[in-house]
Amino acid sequence: MKEYLERTQEEYVDRIIERVIVKNPGETEFHQAVREVLESIRPFIEAHPEYEENAILERLTEPERQVYFRVPWTDDKGRIRVNRGYRIEFNSALGPYKGGLRFHPTVYPGIMKFLAFEQTFKNALTGRPIGGGKGGSDFDPKGKSDAEVMRFCQSFMTELYRHIGEKTDIPAGDIGVGAREIGYLFGQYKRITNKFEAGALTGKGINWGGSLLRTEATGYGLVYIVNEVLKDQGESFEGKKVVISGSGNAAIYAAQKAIELGAIVIAMSDSDGAVYDPQGIDLDTVIEIKEGRRGRIVEYLEVHPNADYENKSKNIWKLDCDIALPCATQNEIDIDEAKELVKNGVKIVGEGANMPSTLEAIEYFQINNVVLIPAKAANAGGVATSALEMSQNAMWDSWTFEEVDKKLKEIMTNIYQNIKITAKEYNKEDDLVFGANVVGFQKVANAMISQGLV
Repeated sequence: MKEYLERTQEEYVDRIIERVIVKNPGETEFHQAVREVLESIRPFIEAHPEYEENAILERLTEPERQVYFRVPWTDDKGRIRVNRGYRIEFNSALGPYKGGLRFHPTVYPGIMKFLAFEQTFKNALTGRPIGGGKGGSDFDPKGKSDAEVMRFCQSFMTELYRHIGEKTDIPAGDIGVGAREIGYLFGQYKRITNKFEAGALTGKGINWGGSLLRTEATGYGLVYIVNEVLKDQGESFEGKKVVISGSGNAAIYAAQKAIELGAIVIAMSDSDGAVYDPQGIDLDTVIEIKEGRRGRIVEYLEVHPNADYENKSKNIWKLDCDIALPCATQNEIDIDEAKELVKNGVKIVGEGANMPSTLEAIEYFQINNVVLIPAKAANAGGVATSALEMSQNAMWDSWTFEEVDKKLKEIMTNIYQNIKITAKEYNKEDDLVFGANVVGFQKVANAMISQGLV
């Protein structure tokens, strides 16, 4: 009987993966995200036939709502441009949809669905009452004037506003959407709705409903959870060589916190290339380049001519390091980069970006005893602090930096403890990928069963 049950449950997982591929042709990132979760939790699914009885996997891999819309806007020369906008409201079992907006030319339904699917489990891990969603556009803010970005954001929100709200769907920022874009989006939302509904978006300015620490939250949270792993190993960040891809908020503030804890951050990157400074990256220079003038990482050499520069971002993974923090984009570490990292002594990989490692890279890390902290756990600090921003908005209150930081540390510590304990329960000690997927899945799936056919 047990053998039959295991066989049918295994067929159930395979059947759902095939179903996702057939129903979502060409959406490779979404296929990958679903496969990563479902393949990982096979043993858990095998032990709980009630999930098949309630068609949980069928329901959980189908978004509750998908909104696609056109976004016409006018450039500075008076020409009309048209982009496509998206909002994927994936799952509301635990609360209103919550997830960022991404403005980047690579945006298409497959990326939006992968991000929203991943967000559903990430949000569950935080312990906050929020569901999963994601949105964005194939608009590229790079090289656009402030006026062009404003006009685009206003047009985007003119359609999006009807689908969001503090008790329905709460967008935030992501790649290409920072404080400037959130300001323009919120201004248009306020104009259309005639309401100062602060909880309708997060990542707002500090003086009009935003939360202290929100800018730093993803990077700080990443370092906090890596630090918990180090503590379990009897180690600390002191003297550790750290490589961090990217140079956006997640990367910059992960570097800041890691340096504060004694690490030596030896390399950072952007989409053009990577800088390597064996004495330790001068973070003030990076911040001035990236936040001060929206420049490129190669400009680091103008201030530090003895640093090295590689015009291929992925070469950052060829450096010797103890800890790797991929904070740039999806699938930036494939099997070749994973082999380079293992060869050069990496012990911990903390995923600061969403799904930065391919399935082959994840497997290679695991068989080589590298501790991999998956993105849905490692970069949950951003959305956790967005949820804290929502709480402050609901109470018409504002907390100090120290108060928010303390709550963020507690959330990241709880995430680590929960996923570690769960992995151990299923004899998969140190498999934090399995632990994170089971904890997130179980919370969402059980809520769906309790709520019936929704």
